[in-house]
Amino acid sequence: MDILRSLVIGLYLEKPITWLHKIDPRIKLFWLLTFLLSPTLAHPLWRLGVVAILIGITLTAKIPERVWKQQMALILTLSTLVFCLVTFSSDGLNVTHQPRRPIPEVALTQPTNYQYAWKFSGVQVSRRSLDVGIRVGALIFTFLYGPTLYLLVTAPEEITAAITALSSPLKRFKIPIVEITLTLTLALRFLPLVLEEIQNLVRAVRTRAINWKKLGYKRAIALWLVVAERLVDNLFIRADQTANAMTVRGFTTPNQHQVRWSSLKLMRVDLILGVILVVFWGLRIWIGGTNS
Repeated sequence: MDILRSLVIGLYLEKPITWLHKIDPRIKLFWLLTFLLSPTLAHPLWRLGVVAILIGITLTAKIPERVWKQQMALILTLSTLVFCLVTFSSDGLNVTHQPRRPIPEVALTQPTNYQYAWKFSGVQVSRRSLDVGIRVGALIFTFLYGPTLYLLVTAPEEITAAITALSSPLKRFKIPIVEITLTLTLALRFLPLVLEEIQNLVRAVRTRAINWKKLGYKRAIALWLVVAERLVDNLFIRADQTANAMTVRGFTTPNQHQVRWSSLKLMRVDLILGVILVVFWGLRIWIGGTNS
């Protein structure tokens, strides 16, 4: 069980370097926000288009299959299950009931705008439930896979540099931008350490060949509580080591210690992607928002 390979959420892929790695992190951040915001209050076809774009970007970037295949499959499965659940729930099931009061004949003969996408036996799927299912399923995939792909092809230092550059006007309001971005960098760097500690503890438990059936529920829960306590202790030790390393290097506060982030420079491909981003939002406003 290799958690660092099977669960790459929040991890950075150093090699191979794809064309996504070479894009300026500020442009990638704007595109990430676009993928997260544009599906809201949009047409169902637009939401499906965003999902298709994310999958297409992953395939064209030539990211190793072992990195994205399992995560994309899990997220697609979750989105599909939610889509089916929402689509066939509510008015998706043909439930008959007896009204308390008699229905007037005029109400029975009045035409309505309620239409069904299709009917089969006792199951009826309305256009409304189908739209809601597409909305929820597409949003789940976009909100989960978009940030995962962004973190996969963007180094933590580049993310910090991009956020620092974009948030620099807030320094006039005495907002501690450097402290916030430094905390973000440490959190992104600390996530692989957490996964590594979990992996080591799981391997330590597996090597002892514990017979869980003979152990019983109470003793099994007590054992996992001990493992969880050990995990917390190890994480505190790692955090203390990180703090000591920063202290040894003379870091006290960002005002006394210069924090050097990655250098940012816009290339021609970044400018082209910026223009495409503007066109993308133009299309979103023009044809993508016809259905809430």
